[in-house]
Amino acid sequence: MIISPMLKRPFLLPLALLLLLDGRDMAARAQSVQVTAPIAFLLDAGTNGMLFDKKADQPHPPASLVKLLTAETVFDALRQGKITLEQEAPITENVWRRGGAPAGGAAMFAPLNSRVAVADLLQGLIVQSANDAALALADAVAGGEAAFVIRMQERAKAIGLTVSQVRNATGYSHPEQKMTARELAMAARYILDNHQDRMALFNQREFTWNKIRQTNRNPLLAMNIGADGMATGNLPDAGFNLVGTAQQEGRRLIVVLMGADTALNRAADARKLLEWGFSNFERRTLLNKRIPLTEAKVIGGTQGSVALGLAEDIIMLLPKSAQDPVTVTIRYQGPVRAPLADGQQVGRLEVRRGPSLAAEYPIVTLDSVPQGGLVKRAWDNGLEWFAGLFRRSPRA
Repeated sequence: MIISPMLKRPFLLPLALLLLLDGRDMAARAQSVQVTAPIAFLLDAGTNGMLFDKKADQPHPPASLVKLLTAETVFDALRQGKITLEQEAPITENVWRRGGAPAGGAAMFAPLNSRVAVADLLQGLIVQSANDAALALADAVAGGEAAFVIRMQERAKAIGLTVSQVRNATGYSHPEQKMTARELAMAARYILDNHQDRMALFNQREFTWNKIRQTNRNPLLAMNIGADGMATGNLPDAGFNLVGTAQQEGRRLIVVLMGADTALNRAADARKLLEWGFSNFERRTLLNKRIPLTEAKVIGGTQGSVALGLAEDIIMLLPKSAQDPVTVTIRYQGPVRAPLADGQQVGRLEVRRGPSLAAEYPIVTLDSVPQGGLVKRAWDNGLEWFAGLFRRSPRA
């Protein structure tokens, strides 16, 4: 392990740790895999580690994949008691015309002026990707789609989606509505972690409502590869999109594809990535928690430095055969100022496989540092002020 300081700008003190083990370890590499979709992402849900990245941070029209966020917003409202599964929502003319039979898209064909239970609407939303169900749920939760979209945006922020922009509950084309493959995978993982009691809906192959049999649009469910959700989408400006998840031998992967040219290629790419991920990676402990990785300078404390490390072990799926090196970089804003508590987060650790960001973890202090006395604080602040002048002064 080599530690080399890299000063990016004043007070930003990242440290790069290149893990140089033999070719059987961190310099591991899996066989290459190719997909036809222009955007693709494969995530290990158990470790939050990236296994495959093809333009995963490029915003793209999500089409009906936005319904994952629609569903999560409804799940959150159910958890908070704002609505109930038994509650009935009216099928207004707006819902019927924009999302039902007259619209010509995916629908559960709820009759105009009828009332449908939230439980049935959720089945229509998730199994059939029904637009009338999405609009009726928006009415039930927020009194209208515009107010519901504000809640969707709030939920997106809570989940950690910072790039994706949501403008409606259905996925209909909108020039400002775009999401990234990485953030769609984040949303899927959030649902898996926080709404496990709703996951059976995503694995439901079909349902019959109002004497109409409707089947799940997810092609992965019939492939016998451990798939159990999530969603598909298709619009002319979006291509064929998919978010899928599968489990094998206690490992769960999440796959995202965007912009595929056909439904068949979308299904083939998704299967290829999942099978590749399950076959070519194995779980490894990369770094252990509470092991000093570097030190940060401390201002105004009873001691001049504090050790930094991880609050949790880094366990990742790594390639079985030799290829891209795994690079670990610690980034923190320094110097850090006392008082400091043991386990206080002061930065982050980035794990990269080759050039791609695979995962991030919090970097924490490994000891507490009480605030020093008045003289010590004044001395440290004075030294830091002079150091700041030096850093800001023009160099010859």
